[in-house]
Amino acid sequence: MTWKPEVEELRQRRKLAEQMGGSEKVARQHGRGKLDARARIKGLVDPGSFREIGKIAGKGQYDENGELRDLAPSNLIFGRADIEGRPVVASADDFTVRGGAADAAIRRKFEQCEMMAHSLKIPLIRMIDGTGGGGSVKTLEMVGATYVPAVPGWGDVVKNLESVPVVALALGPTAGLGAARVVASHYSIMVKGLSQLFAAGPAVVEAIGEASDKESLGGSIIHTRNGVVDEEVASEAEAFAQARRFLSYLPSAVGQLAPRTANSDPVDRKDPSLISLVPKEAKQVYSMRKLLNAAFDKGSVFEMGKQWGRAAITAFARLDGWPVAVVASDPSFLGGSWEAKTSEKVERFIKLADQFRLPVVHLVDNPGFMIGREAEMTGTIRYGVQAMNAIYKATVPLCSVVVRRAYGIAGSAMSNAETFQYRFAWPSGDWGSLPIEGGIEVAYKSEIEAAEDPVAHLSAIRDRLNRVRSPFRTAEMFGIEDIIDPRETRPLLCEFADLAWKALGATP
Repeated sequence: MTWKPEVEELRQRRKLAEQMGGSEKVARQHGRGKLDARARIKGLVDPGSFREIGKIAGKGQYDENGELRDLAPSNLIFGRADIEGRPVVASADDFTVRGGAADAAIRRKFEQCEMMAHSLKIPLIRMIDGTGGGGSVKTLEMVGATYVPAVPGWGDVVKNLESVPVVALALGPTAGLGAARVVASHYSIMVKGLSQLFAAGPAVVEAIGEASDKESLGGSIIHTRNGVVDEEVASEAEAFAQARRFLSYLPSAVGQLAPRTANSDPVDRKDPSLISLVPKEAKQVYSMRKLLNAAFDKGSVFEMGKQWGRAAITAFARLDGWPVAVVASDPSFLGGSWEAKTSEKVERFIKLADQFRLPVVHLVDNPGFMIGREAEMTGTIRYGVQAMNAIYKATVPLCSVVVRRAYGIAGSAMSNAETFQYRFAWPSGDWGSLPIEGGIEVAYKSEIEAAEDPVAHLSAIRDRLNRVRSPFRTAEMFGIEDIIDPRETRPLLCEFADLAWKALGATP
């Protein structure tokens, strides 16, 4: 007597599960230009590292003798895997089984997937395609009654956001709960032309008199510009690569430290181009991204949320192999002025850095919060203050480099002024409560009007103030800690990263 018959049945059930929704539906999935769920997991994780959990869960069909004839598997595949040798929970919705709808789902499997991540303190990757376990009107007829809405297991989603890195890849139309699972993440990705996201799809929206197709209603061009989703990519393979790279900068869980990587870029490298990066003419723009690429380890800059809140760049990078979070103004968009979306983006990113204990580098060129009626209508000052609050509340080490402008309340959000200021300024530094150019006519109005030659008098006042506004005058009063040769930026930032990570408890 052996258990060979049962082991053979287990093998058979596993084989049936691997067929997913059947060859016809899998072919239809491929015909839409989409990978199937199992291929997605294979493309995301380290080769051979995936161990599936609950593979044979589903709905069996039996003959009159109780013998298994077929198995319709659950529409969620998940398990333990590795990414760059580090353990993760990898999951993928199987659109070939009832389009990912609730009447093909096993609720406990979704819950266990989420629980596994925060219980074992390892990152979670969700690959979402469909409603992701959400509702289907067919469910009502099957159950025989409707129900008061609830999302069992959502508490585990919240716990994960507080405890481990969560990545979500929207890899097809995602609606309802599927869309919510995309947004409930630290980093989210859509594939252009393949992914759409909405609270309800076009057929439902049509009921309120709006005609649209999936792309115009919820395509990536919408949601990666409004801040709902972080990244737009061209293919599923690129989405997998971006997810892997994002995780490489973070620890596996809150309370742990992110890994340091090998570095071949000399810490004492001084890029000669930085001496002329900032134009002498105050109104001329320059590329802040050139500064990022020059100062941080070569090839290490990984931007997050590039298409929205564009007056600020938020990115991960490395300094001598140490991961850091970077906030940098972008003078090529709105002159670097923070409007509502930019402030929202900075707030979210600073909170992410603080949560996962990444030191922050802030490259400052901020002429202030955006002004004007549109800025007031969108609540710029509220979002701006929330961004400043996040910077003041952050407990990780922060280094700021004043590259050019720092004006008003927005300029003061460069760092927490009530703590030690690990700060440098370039000779191009220009700061104050408001730009001199916009304040002379107001402050000296009566004097200018009374002058024999108002134009010449205004010019003379401007010349006097330009001498006073020299950053060296501020340094004389220790109002700025150090003015540096721009070419010294990388060595000094590498020094900061080394000290910051030691303060966080890292060992060399």
